[in-house]
Amino acid sequence: MLIRAAIRCCSWRSAARLRAGLLVAGLSALLGFTAAACRRADPTVEVPVSNWPGYEYMYLAHRLQFDRREGIRIEPLQFPDPQAIVHAYLRGDVAVAQLTTVEAVDVCSRAPDRCPVIVLILDESRGGDQIAVADGIGSLQALKGRNVAVSFSTLGPYVLSRALEQQQMRLADVHLRNMPLASMPSALSRGEVQAAVFFPPFSTYAARDGASRVVFDSRSIPGEVFDVLAVDPRYLQQHQGEITALIRAWAAAHAQARQEPERLAAMAAQREQLSLEEYRQAEQGLLYFSLSEQQKLLQPDGALARNLAAVQAVQQELQITAPGAPVPEVSPRYVEAAQ
Repeated sequence: MLIRAAIRCCSWRSAARLRAGLLVAGLSALLGFTAAACRRADPTVEVPVSNWPGYEYMYLAHRLQFDRREGIRIEPLQFPDPQAIVHAYLRGDVAVAQLTTVEAVDVCSRAPDRCPVIVLILDESRGGDQIAVADGIGSLQALKGRNVAVSFSTLGPYVLSRALEQQQMRLADVHLRNMPLASMPSALSRGEVQAAVFFPPFSTYAARDGASRVVFDSRSIPGEVFDVLAVDPRYLQQHQGEITALIRAWAAAHAQARQEPERLAAMAAQREQLSLEEYRQAEQGLLYFSLSEQQKLLQPDGALARNLAAVQAVQQELQITAPGAPVPEVSPRYVEAAQ
């Protein structure tokens, strides 16, 4: 019982290291010290972050110490792009992840036993996800047979497929070039690709040289791309209080942003290497929901559950995800408890 208590009060990653250490060392003195140290400290919740305005509020909650007020410590783990977060979750390196619903469906296909529970809607993309074309490309139809940059995530192909579908085209009509998001602006300006599917701040970096323009964004597919907080079901069972506290801290950061919009936007913009005006413009492509609004959206038969089912249907039609894979469970329980 003492071993279990010591492990539970540590972070997910720390707990894994502790198990390994205990098996190798088997020293009761070490165990006693670790258990005492965990009791003294607030429990740590590791939250992956990457450059995307919708993910900044977990970082801001930690920066402004709203996590300490809720009795936890958020440890932001920086990743170069969202696809790296997907891989970290699949490897078991993290138990909590900020993902799009497209990526959450992909995770369930790749690792059904770790199909996550969705406990919070971070935002809905209403213009944030974009397709930009190089100078000389007049329209989406002109991309036929051309190179289009997409990330290693399934999000890029999903957004591109929905855009092409509106032009009576298919993914097979273009050449997909997988590359990191950070490489897309330069690949677009050098002519290595004729279009890119990305989002701020990467789309903002590309716009700075004026060599490309946006021809499609997620305003054309409302209700299809959400960012969510996804949690490993086994971790969630053992850390329900910490997840509720995490949601409270996130909500507090949003409340503070409404009171001090310029100060908090400046903090987030600096982390994303954007000007204040660029960050504000990027956030205009996001729709946020209060905790009270999310109670209805997160019901088992609510809007988010319907979104996940629709995303999976499109993914299977594109043969991106395996047939018969589970869909992430949606739970309003933690949002309700956070209020």
